[in-house]
Amino acid sequence: MTDASDLADRVQAGDLRLYELEDHADADTAAAARRELLERETGAETEALGSFSFDADGVDSNIENLAGGTQLPLGVAGPLAVNGDAADDEFHLPMATTEGALVASVNRGCSAITAAGGANARVTKTGMTRAPVFRVADVTEGAEVAEWAKDNHDALKAAAEETTSHGELTDVTPYVVGDSVYLRFRYETKDAMGMNMATIATEAATEVVEAETPAELVAVSGNLCTDKKPAAINAIEGRGRTVTADVTIPRDIVEERFDTTPEAIEEANTRKNLVGSAKAGSLGFNAHAANVVAAVFLATGQDAAQVVEGSNAITTAEAREDGLYASVNLASLEVGTVGGGTKLPTQREALDVLGVRGGGDPAGSNADALAEIIAAGALAGEINLLAALASRNLSSAHAELGR
Repeated sequence: MTDASDLADRVQAGDLRLYELEDHADADTAAAARRELLERETGAETEALGSFSFDADGVDSNIENLAGGTQLPLGVAGPLAVNGDAADDEFHLPMATTEGALVASVNRGCSAITAAGGANARVTKTGMTRAPVFRVADVTEGAEVAEWAKDNHDALKAAAEETTSHGELTDVTPYVVGDSVYLRFRYETKDAMGMNMATIATEAATEVVEAETPAELVAVSGNLCTDKKPAAINAIEGRGRTVTADVTIPRDIVEERFDTTPEAIEEANTRKNLVGSAKAGSLGFNAHAANVVAAVFLATGQDAAQVVEGSNAITTAEAREDGLYASVNLASLEVGTVGGGTKLPTQREALDVLGVRGGGDPAGSNADALAEIIAAGALAGEINLLAALASRNLSSAHAELGR
């Protein structure tokens, strides 16, 4: 069996390329060879990169040119009481982050929410989207293609669903811009996040469009999907799961836990999250929802780049006679409990902590539960940060915990 040093020698000599090493050795040896090559060519130490718990042979669908593993600290916030359709229990929220004070912040928010009886949470819309772009001669031809797509949903659905045993095409919305036609396909993908499923299914459907209309496919993704980029269409129409969490916290709990008042929190939210965000032209009207989304995504094996869409959130706060009403709406939270990074061992364990690993019964219920838990966690983070701002102790908390 070829050893790592021999493989590194052959790469440096030009006999092998980095991506060919698994053809000549097992996955662990190939990864070790890449680390040795990095040490030779950069002078860096890679011992820590070589310490990982996953099976190198089992991550070929997650990574190419495997060289090792990157570790992050994982903390736990909670318990967090969630009163959802799919998630109805108290949960410990796993969060992988390098930002000091974040877990403590969310933990304090969880404490207040749970003391108040828990956060309500509901998934109100689901659907993973893919929007191919087609070339047409002019707007007249484009309008004809758009009308054809509206009239032939069944044909598109049959072609798309032939490629998947789980995905269901629920909607195709046409958009015409000059000599370009965009068809925004929406799929129910159950417990899978579903991006690959939607892409493969849509590609099959585009063949029907090309066969039956004058439209010519330019790209299976025309950026009207919209994936991993800030986009108003996701905020309006949703992508993945649209989920909302809210809670009413009694006045005495607000004052005791946060050393401030519901009125002060409402004002901070209005002037910061609503007016300030509007002035900035922000698509997210929230304090730091991305912090919670990112930390839970990393802990549970979600696609980290989709934090972009996950932070597309609006936070509201209202002082009421009986306390503080607060809510957060995540318009485009893209999560799954099967496939992708959810197969990695530490991510599997984090999903087990939440009780949502694998396919749910009924199908889709585990991913719905994960979305509801994340929304409740984001609400906890929003309430605590707004309270810290209202009580003017944000900088002292970061000085103490986040140096």
